[in-house]
Amino acid sequence: MAILQKHGKNSSPDLVCLKETHPSDKTGTAGCQKKWTEQNTTWPRPLARIWTVVLLLGTCLLYCARVAMPICAVSMAEKFGWSKRESGMVLGSFFWGYCFTQVLGGYVSDRVGGEKVMLLSAAAWGAMTAFTPVLARFCSQPIFSMTLARFLMGLLQGVHYPSLASLCSQKVVESERGFLMSTVGSGSYLGTLVIGGAGSLMLDLYGWESVFYVSGLLSVLWAYCMWKYLLKGEGPIITLESLGSGGPQPKLSKRHWLRLFKQPAVCAVIVTHLCTASTFFTLLSWLPTFFKDTFPDAKGWVFNVIPWLVAIPSSLFSGCLSDNLISQGYDTASVRKFMQFFSMGVSSIFTLLLCGTTTFPWAVAFVSATMGLTTFSHSGVSVNVQDLAPSCAGALFGVMNTCGAFSGVLMVYFSGYLIETTGSWASVFALITVVNLLGLCTFLAFAEARRVDIDSSKGRYHNIHI
Repeated sequence: MAILQKHGKNSSPDLVCLKETHPSDKTGTAGCQKKWTEQNTTWPRPLARIWTVVLLLGTCLLYCARVAMPICAVSMAEKFGWSKRESGMVLGSFFWGYCFTQVLGGYVSDRVGGEKVMLLSAAAWGAMTAFTPVLARFCSQPIFSMTLARFLMGLLQGVHYPSLASLCSQKVVESERGFLMSTVGSGSYLGTLVIGGAGSLMLDLYGWESVFYVSGLLSVLWAYCMWKYLLKGEGPIITLESLGSGGPQPKLSKRHWLRLFKQPAVCAVIVTHLCTASTFFTLLSWLPTFFKDTFPDAKGWVFNVIPWLVAIPSSLFSGCLSDNLISQGYDTASVRKFMQFFSMGVSSIFTLLLCGTTTFPWAVAFVSATMGLTTFSHSGVSVNVQDLAPSCAGALFGVMNTCGAFSGVLMVYFSGYLIETTGSWASVFALITVVNLLGLCTFLAFAEARRVDIDSSKGRYHNIHI
């Protein structure tokens, strides 16, 4: 019995449709026509490139608005008389809000379209950012208004990446998803660099309010331009009727969701993303402290800028590499595993090198290599969820990101406990390596690239048996 790969080099869409039209299959030709319709809804390459640039700018502005508060926290604490604990409460409230809208944002994106959810949320969190100084000045208790504002910012920004995953799964062909996700993902590093440089300059020249005004208004302008020129002024209204209708993707029943979470490949992407997010949040939170403790005379801009400058081209390279390998006919699952091996396996080697005695230039080099290789996950586990379940990629990515955010917060706290208890940074870097290897082994053992969100009993197979 031969097996014809649906996306293999020798396969024919007409042959696939012919084999799937079986007397026992009630969908018949209609199901085949539906597949052709879904294929025709993907963006042509020129339009996909335009969306890639627009989404890159959107992610950049997302991080500009997100990092505005940490940059201004010291100045705001001095003005309003906040203690370290109160400053931490304001900053930490973002992540609690960020966890709660991941799944909801992905689910709504799968039903009505990720571009609508992204547009509405960007307009909302952009306006919230620009309105932050007003809330701080005219509220009698700035600590409470700022905590609430950051919590709402987390709620609104929590839908961005799930809606991005949903949009990509619906509009981008498989062989180009790696480049789009890695390019858009590099916007987070670009935004951190931009707000770190320009934001610090505005803070010194015009005060902390200017950072919020500029980043917020630019975000609203980005949302307006996307609505005006890409969506052609279509109303981004999300109604209850649209949520209940078929939408861009068919609705999955509770039984299908339970079956989905029983798939080893789905559990593998959740566990791997959890490990990736945990180690990334830990490095992001503790690396500045590591450099200040280990190299107190070092210049802060060196270790705060160089790793992110390396991460941006590294992310772009990983996307180009993965898409090129898939276009040449390499198995999609093998490519995803290859990229994740560099993200979690090779990067751990450089993380372990930080455990020993090293000089400042070598430490910067090791950290830059670690952060650069970590970006390869944009073409690995982050895209794999779209391979497995394009009909519910947004909601499933929301589940992954929720788990990653919660585990990241816990691992950051636990890393601080290890530093206080052992007095050694080696314990933290060893912990990061162990978590990375756990996620990598899980992904290499169970990851797949075939669709698991369709019911094989109804004749809609990824592999057609002849």
